[in-house]
Amino acid sequence: MSSDLCLLSAILIAGILFSILFKKLTVTAAITGAIIGLLVFIGAGYTGIIMMAAFFALGSAATSWKIKTKQQLGLAELNKGKRTTSQVIANAGVPAVLGMLAYFYPLQRDIFSLMTGAAFASATADTLSSELGNIYGSRFYNIITLKKDERGLNGVVSMEGTLFGLAGSIIIAVIYAVGFGWNTGYIAVIAVSGTTGNIADSVIGATAERKGMFNNDTVNLFNTCIAALIALLIFYFM
Repeated sequence: MSSDLCLLSAILIAGILFSILFKKLTVTAAITGAIIGLLVFIGAGYTGIIMMAAFFALGSAATSWKIKTKQQLGLAELNKGKRTTSQVIANAGVPAVLGMLAYFYPLQRDIFSLMTGAAFASATADTLSSELGNIYGSRFYNIITLKKDERGLNGVVSMEGTLFGLAGSIIIAVIYAVGFGWNTGYIAVIAVSGTTGNIADSVIGATAERKGMFNNDTVNLFNTCIAALIALLIFYFM
């Protein structure tokens, strides 16, 4: 147990230092991320930490990819994509809550870990689809009306971006499978839930977010929550 604690502490401290030194997170966001990482570990072990790290690495890489092109198009995130505390909570808050639930309800830990995978799959899908879809997309449509719309606006999607999002969900699903046992059913659950959460993000973006009812962080929190609940629903009907 003590060796696990030492290893986990080393991982979390390294994550804090890396994210601050390379300007991926603000100081408070990095500390918040470490606390969330601890809760994720409680619920999903090292596999949960790896899923969280994969989301962070893929998201950071996608945000930084062709950053000059995004800046020219007015699509780059503020502060060169350095994540804030609210963004960390929006993308990983649901897995943190699931980790706490797994602690208090250990008999349900398997389902909570599956829901954690779905939440990270949705967060990854959302980031990859928007960041890479805006660069490689050829045609952009409003997800509600299916009519052509302006690239980068809330609720606007492309086929390329959707495929990038699906790939992100599958990557998280495979990590889950490696850690918890190769179960094609669970891989499908996470991939489908992550993709559904990503689509829900676009739907909310095209409606409530465009009307100013929610900001982007709130929408991201909703999409991870929806993905986790979809995973729960599918699990009980499998």
